[in-house]
Amino acid sequence: MARIALLSSDLLFGSKVQGGLQAAGHEVAMVRGPEPDADLLVVDLVTSSYDDEELVSLGSSGAVLGFYAHTDQEIRRRAEAAGFDLVVPRSRMAREMASLVDRLVPA
Repeated sequence: MARIALLSSDLLFGSKVQGGLQAAGHEVAMVRGPEPDADLLVVDLVTSSYDDEELVSLGSSGAVLGFYAHTDQEIRRRAEAAGFDLVVPRSRMAREMASLVDRLVPA
C-alpha cells in the first residue's frame, strides 16, 4: 500500500482517481501541495496552470506522476523537463491508474 497525495482542482475527476486508487489498496489524500510523508505525488496538469518554477518544485518532491490533456503536449514536455517521473494523458490515467502507481511505488 502506497501513501498517495493527489493534487487536483477537478473534484469530479480527482474523486474518480482517489476512489480507484483506494480500491487498489492505496491510502489517498486530496492535497493542495506536496506532502512530505507521501510515497507518491499525483498531479493533475489539466485544470491548473503551473509555471516552470512550480513544476520544478513539484518534480523535485519525490516520486511524481502527472496527467495532462492529450491535446496539451506543451505541459507534458514541461513536466518531464521539470523532473516528473511519469507524465501520461488523462485517459490513460483513468484506465491504468493502479498499474501506473505500482510502476512508480513498488510494493
